[in-house]
Amino acid sequence: MRNSLTRSSALWTLTAWLIAGLVCVPILVTLLSITTAPSPIWNHLKATVLTEYVVNSIVLMGLTGTCSLVLGVSTGWLIGACTFRGQRTLAWLLMLPLAAPAYIVAYVYTDLLEVSGPVQTTLRLWLSLQIDELQLPSIRSMPGAALLLSLVLYPYIYLLSRNSFAGRSGAQFDAARVLGHGPYSAFFRIAFPAARPAIIGGLALVLMETLADFGVVSYFAVPTFSTGIYRTWIGLGDTEAALKLASLMLLFVIALVGIEEFNRRTSVDRSDLSRASPITLTGGRAVIAMTVCAVPVIFGFVLPVCTLAIYAVTHWDPLLSRNFGSLALNSTSLAVTTGVLATLIAFALAYLKRLSPSPLSHSLIRISTLGYALPGILLAVAILEAAGALNQWQAEWWPAGTSVVLSGSVAILLYAYLCRFLTVAYQSVDAGFSAISDDVDAAARTLGAGPGQTLWRIHLPLLKPSILAATLLVFVDVMRELPATLILRPFNFDTLATRVYRLASDERLADASLAAIFIVLVGVIPVLLLHRSA
Repeated sequence: MRNSLTRSSALWTLTAWLIAGLVCVPILVTLLSITTAPSPIWNHLKATVLTEYVVNSIVLMGLTGTCSLVLGVSTGWLIGACTFRGQRTLAWLLMLPLAAPAYIVAYVYTDLLEVSGPVQTTLRLWLSLQIDELQLPSIRSMPGAALLLSLVLYPYIYLLSRNSFAGRSGAQFDAARVLGHGPYSAFFRIAFPAARPAIIGGLALVLMETLADFGVVSYFAVPTFSTGIYRTWIGLGDTEAALKLASLMLLFVIALVGIEEFNRRTSVDRSDLSRASPITLTGGRAVIAMTVCAVPVIFGFVLPVCTLAIYAVTHWDPLLSRNFGSLALNSTSLAVTTGVLATLIAFALAYLKRLSPSPLSHSLIRISTLGYALPGILLAVAILEAAGALNQWQAEWWPAGTSVVLSGSVAILLYAYLCRFLTVAYQSVDAGFSAISDDVDAAARTLGAGPGQTLWRIHLPLLKPSILAATLLVFVDVMRELPATLILRPFNFDTLATRVYRLASDERLADASLAAIFIVLVGVIPVLLLHRSA
């Protein structure tokens, strides 16, 4: 039995080494680009737009983080620490904006708020004004991008702060009120600092998603790292300059990951704490609370979805109708394949952690799950560089027409998806393993069952919900992924996300509405799963 466990542990450790090595390829390629000699285009970028990329990325993260904090903390406090009419319904509605990709929300609001759009047209009609007499600020700007990003990203902060306010933070707030503190003093001096670890954790996720965004900043023409890398790679055709930009972007990612990791280590587990006494809101206060919670839901989910539904009904695109089946097939086949592969790999990593919980296993798993923090645009450029080097090596050793094997293939696209979304699957499967007591394994060994029998007859049946959730979560993430798909997809191979991006870029949102609403509705699945597990 001991020899069997040792062999199994060695096999799973070898598997983890292989996975960690594959996931590290984009990171190593990006970091190695720092040592290469600067090209003329890179020197030109440094002299002209590099500072703009850095400043705009920082400003965008600052504005989005601030707006998301206001929305997330206020709604988290009202749902977690208060009770009022409609609270339970609003508790899960507030998570729905996560289902709407930011770039789709940006397309909708640009179409609604443009000069010829329904909002300004209606205002001019009501006020009897001409076009030049009514000019609203353009949504296609840095503040507009930050506002729309915060509308879909605030749920990260809302979810974590809500749970914190309902636990120790709320209990400490009650104690402060008993000791004579007013409601505002008790909140800002006691409850908010106590919930700070949870809030910072959510804020780190918001900032990473903001840095990784490509669709919104590209459509709004806001020069950031994401748009800069894409333009340098596609427009200027300079691989090295794009990788150098990616290496600077990677430094931001490493800093954010470090903040999130430090926050996780210093935070306190509050899972065993009872819920604090809720604050009952009635009358005008209850109306204000309902309004505060309803506003982000309306503008972050309801209005975009209703607009897309109206466009889909009134502006039916015959061409898209004919191609919708093939686009949906491309998207779903990629999503299903990635979901299954990512879940299998995540299962291997989680089983290694259970079988051999050593520092080496922990380090390998941590490296293997770094990909989710890496922006899709960074992954795509680094993977293409690595694939190009491999193709060149193949051409030198096997010159008989085998020089292009990986670049521009579905295989390289699947590899990018696995690097990016393996973390999502791992967290779900690992949570399932954590719910299975070690005593179960010990009892199975006592009864003579080996590791394989225990895995097949005990672990797998108990892990079915976690495995299904992992596959679904990865499925939805792949359906909405845009930058990596744009760069790595084969020629004449489109998905629903790339179709929406191209039509919206041509100011044809109505034609893209059917595909866009399909992506949004599919995104509701993980939100409902997240609500059930919260």
